[in-house]
Amino acid sequence: MKNIGVVTSGGDAPGMNAAIRAVVRVAYSKNFQVLGFEKGWEGLLKNTFRRLTPRSVGGIIQLGGTILLTSRCPQFRKREGIRKAAETLALNNVDGLIVIGGNGSFKGALELSKETNTSIVGVPATIDNDVFGADETIGFDTAVNTAVNEIDKIRDTAISHERIFIVEVMGRKRGFLASTVGLTVGAEIILVPEVKCEKEKIFKTLKENSAKGKKSGVIVAAEGIGDTRKLAREIQENTGAEVKLSILGYSQRGGNPTARSRLLASLFANKAVELLSKGRGNRIVGLQEGEITSTELERSCKTKKPLDLNLLRLANILAT
Repeated sequence: MKNIGVVTSGGDAPGMNAAIRAVVRVAYSKNFQVLGFEKGWEGLLKNTFRRLTPRSVGGIIQLGGTILLTSRCPQFRKREGIRKAAETLALNNVDGLIVIGGNGSFKGALELSKETNTSIVGVPATIDNDVFGADETIGFDTAVNTAVNEIDKIRDTAISHERIFIVEVMGRKRGFLASTVGLTVGAEIILVPEVKCEKEKIFKTLKENSAKGKKSGVIVAAEGIGDTRKLAREIQENTGAEVKLSILGYSQRGGNPTARSRLLASLFANKAVELLSKGRGNRIVGLQEGEITSTELERSCKTKKPLDLNLLRLANILAT
């Protein structure tokens, strides 16, 4: 193996730059050259890349986002787009490709693997933390801490004004972020896409809390549970409480990666380059039960990572 390509695809996550840095420096320690394709899959379609060296990735470990940029690429979802990407890999003699991203990126990588002889390894980087084969993804810890810091401030206002705040965090389809954030901020209620939102139960809980003397509260809701604006109105109408909505939005994706996110980025990247150096492709790396391991790419793409519902049960106990 002589040339390794690296691409950051899909939504950005804090720690992607740390992963790029580690890929390049570990690759060079093994005498590999590294090509960084720009703007996600678009770089493979347009053959736009830069050669990365240990010096060119200096000073980026602490930066959020990705120096290679990323984008959504509808063309890559079509067969002709995937074939074009495969041609680009062959044209540049890319022996191994490291894809830094989440589930959507890995599904694209799986389709690309069917059209190319280039070995592909996925490095899970997403604040959703929903990649099967990775107990924790790069960027998740940073996003959790970002949300916790904001909600701690919101609770100060909630207590001062005796209000209920619904805080919407990211998570269109999965509730990993909401459940972890909700537990760690002491939320009274946590709402996730995996569990049906029972409004009458929410009203009942808030009324009981009020009767116990709790005049304020925080509800952490994943964006995928539905219309949180409507929910805020309904809670106010059915409980008489003053309800405010705060949507944290894209701030959860940005910012300097925490030490935890940087550590995972470095460990995952090292494992990815190691796999490629041994000719083991079509896998994703990840942390499983405290060990850095790898899982078949196809299995990761086709298996849904289970949400730990014990977090929700514990949060309910602690919120009484």
